[in-house]
Amino acid sequence: MDAQYNPRTVEEVFRDYKGRRNGLARALTTDVEEFFRQCDPEKENLCLYGFPNEHWEVNLPAEEVPPELPEPALGINFARDGMQEKDWLSMVAVHSDAWLLSVAFYFGARFGFDKSDRKRLFGMINELPTIFDVVSGKSKTKAPTNNNHSNSKSKSNNKMQKTSEPRAKQPKPQLKEEDHEDEAPDAGEDGGGAAGGGGGGEEHGDTLCGACGDNYGQDEFWIGCDMCEKWFHGKCVKITPAKAEHIKQYKCPSCMGANGGSSGSNKRARPSS
Repeated sequence: MDAQYNPRTVEEVFRDYKGRRNGLARALTTDVEEFFRQCDPEKENLCLYGFPNEHWEVNLPAEEVPPELPEPALGINFARDGMQEKDWLSMVAVHSDAWLLSVAFYFGARFGFDKSDRKRLFGMINELPTIFDVVSGKSKTKAPTNNNHSNSKSKSNNKMQKTSEPRAKQPKPQLKEEDHEDEAPDAGEDGGGAAGGGGGGEEHGDTLCGACGDNYGQDEFWIGCDMCEKWFHGKCVKITPAKAEHIKQYKCPSCMGANGGSSGSNKRARPSS
């Protein structure tokens, strides 16, 4: 990390923001193939860092607590193979935008920016497209020509991995008793509640996986997050029925990133019964 670099004026903070932003945008567009390779789901929680010199880095989070600077989203590598590449890159882009703002306004708070300084800083930042705008194509900034090649290559790798994975056939997840009592018959829009309960698979057709967005499948293993209460295909979050037997509390990759949890100790599975 570059914690010793401390911009003190609005202009310096904006230059810091712009350099970090350019580095992150390059990781998710021009250098996307290398970024994809470095985000190995088998590794520990990884973060994407951008630096004022427009470089980027995938690395483990800072060890000091509290860190010198706000930390980016934790564990971006875990969902790499469980989502469409475009959706995964968009998710990383959104978290990166949030991190950039937190770093910029951290400097503002640290060096006593007043109301007019904060307003001017945000105005300067707001003139630039967000990283999500760049990655999703909503801005006028065009992705490099070699990005399509890397996307197609990564997607083909994903398809090969998915076809080689056995499908775990499990009964559908069960609702808690209070959910049966309190929910109306048509309250199937919440991620956790919609996938549970008895009956046939048609009752759960509205349940969507929080990672890939596909509907509930009666012959597929699902697991529920105890934080956001969304449901996920086990294959999308790399949890097998065997793993679920030993999990006490489960947090999905997004909740682990938001709360800084580790991948091994913050899971409680809801094994299907």
